[in-house]
Amino acid sequence: MSSPTLAKDEPAQPVAPKAGTGGAPTPPGGNGLMARFLASPRAMVLAAAVLVVIVSAFVVSNASWPGSLTADVRTPLDDLDDWLVDNRETHWLFLYFLLHFSNAAESSYDALVSLFDSMGYIGVTVVGTLIAWAAGGADLSKRALRTGLTGLGVFIVCGVLGVWEPTMETLALMVGAVIAASLLGFLLGLASGLSDRFEKILRPVLDTMQVMPAFAFLLPLLLMFGVGVPSALLATVIYAAPPMARLTSLGLRQADPAAMEASTSLGANSRQRLFTARLPLARKQMMLGLNQTIMMCLSMVVLASLIGGGGLGDEIYQALGALKIGKALIAGAAVVLIAVLLDRTTAAAGERLDDVVKAGVSKSADRVRKAAWGGIVVLIGLFAAIGSSLGEGEWPDGWTVDWANSIDDAVNWFTDHLGSGIPVLGGTFTWAEGFTDYILNPLRDGLLATPWWALALLVAVIGWLVSSWRAALAGVVCLGLVGWMGLWEIGMDTLSQVLAGLLLTLVVGVLLGILSARVDRAERIMRPVLDTMQTMPQFVYLIPVIALVGQNRTGGILAAIIYAAPAVIRITAQGLRQVDPASMEASTSLGATSRQQLFGVQLPLARKSMLVALNQGVVLVLSMVVIAGLIGGGALGYQVVQGLSKGQLSQGFPAGVAIVCLGIMLDRLSQPGTRRGRE
Repeated sequence: MSSPTLAKDEPAQPVAPKAGTGGAPTPPGGNGLMARFLASPRAMVLAAAVLVVIVSAFVVSNASWPGSLTADVRTPLDDLDDWLVDNRETHWLFLYFLLHFSNAAESSYDALVSLFDSMGYIGVTVVGTLIAWAAGGADLSKRALRTGLTGLGVFIVCGVLGVWEPTMETLALMVGAVIAASLLGFLLGLASGLSDRFEKILRPVLDTMQVMPAFAFLLPLLLMFGVGVPSALLATVIYAAPPMARLTSLGLRQADPAAMEASTSLGANSRQRLFTARLPLARKQMMLGLNQTIMMCLSMVVLASLIGGGGLGDEIYQALGALKIGKALIAGAAVVLIAVLLDRTTAAAGERLDDVVKAGVSKSADRVRKAAWGGIVVLIGLFAAIGSSLGEGEWPDGWTVDWANSIDDAVNWFTDHLGSGIPVLGGTFTWAEGFTDYILNPLRDGLLATPWWALALLVAVIGWLVSSWRAALAGVVCLGLVGWMGLWEIGMDTLSQVLAGLLLTLVVGVLLGILSARVDRAERIMRPVLDTMQTMPQFVYLIPVIALVGQNRTGGILAAIIYAAPAVIRITAQGLRQVDPASMEASTSLGATSRQQLFGVQLPLARKSMLVALNQGVVLVLSMVVIAGLIGGGALGYQVVQGLSKGQLSQGFPAGVAIVCLGIMLDRLSQPGTRRGRE
């Protein structure tokens, strides 16, 4: 929608006030947007489809998926599972191909764990602090000192919390996964950035991987490599490589044309242009891709404890299974600290690269930085040789503080007094039960009472109205695949949780996004909170939720809201801030109130950003609802977890495919495309 403007030779005409507005003029930009939509043919088609769904839910007696349209997918998957188990040690595919990946993953992990052990806690702390300081600039600037002190604080706190050993195991997996995922993503991004044909092939693959929950990556690797580090490491690499690939390709394709022409005019060939112009110009995007890859590696490394990844993730998983909230919270705090350290370090490195591009760097400063990195390498070798002589490899027991029991006591007090003991109000457990009884169960029952063909019709109509017939077809096919695999009922259970979580996420996210965009103080308060929340792995969100509402579907939805809301808040606030200032000034000059500006100008002009927020909310809520299968969420998430724990392909794989289908369907329905006549 174009910004409202006045013709050059026309004087501004007063706008007649509408009834019920107290004489306030109608602000520009609103233009009766909702009224025009409700009167449009598209709204009538959507209303007709919704009416069909509602009527069919009451009229049709048997709304379940027909058995004649269901395929037996368990038997061939059981046969494949048996074949994999029987041939994992003897078949040429494993011996001469997959075994090399397994051995490389195992060897790299063992080497890194041995290196950290030989360096000791002193060596690891010193080297880790220096790496953070060097990434920030290797000087006395505030950025470098702040990053270095953050690294020092994180290592000390992890030691004091008594989780030094699992922290080192997690770091070992992280280092190996980040190196491999970054290299793989860079190579894919390089090929995609230089070849249009390869980019067309790679794009749908990355799009599909983006909507796949992390669980979906674990089961195939578990079946190929068994329980252990190789499965966890390789699954992490595959899961975390796409951001690096996307942003590398984007950086190469957005290289300044003037710089490329200048390089060509100087006689550079294609290879020289790549290394002297394109790659240097893409450094900022590549650093952003590295940051995203690192954070996704940490998230997946924690989750991969389900298939033998070990480390802090295993500490959390075991503690959650035993309902030891204190132990789980301590391990989760260590994960959050590592995430903050890695995020701050890569962000500082990216800022330093920006400064170098803008202002250059002196030869003396460049020599100091090279010397700093060289000194770090020397220190790693030195501590590896003499680290054990400086003290024990692990953090001394006398320097730890056990807070697990105190946290458990606090959780028990909360459960006894605030869980259900508040007069009149009840408590968090009471509210969770009410949400389940009055919202989740009716929504699930309504979906199950609706005939499959009516839901398919609604999906097709929404897909066609929002995007195109391709989106409509993709949504219907994905919905049909869920029923075809015999997972219709639990698929609708998962869908009901996603819809409920998405609605609440949008309410919370949009309201806080509006507050952040319009109140500077609120934005300053929320910024560090959102930064921290966006660096936390998904697994960690489950810990406080169990303490608040227990293990149930409501807990999973609450975790999904907490996990997805930061992205919705940020995108909403950014969209509102980027509204054309001329439109805001025009509405102010016409006497619009702050409320009228919001609903008549900002929200209509920020439609694209709001739709992006909706799309991101869909993907993130689905991802978290699936992981909530660990804490009683049930449905497809529980099937995947059970399949992982038992190593059963026939149970976990169809559920994983159904989750991907729901993700693709919801992604297509919430991702507007270009259509003729669309504003």
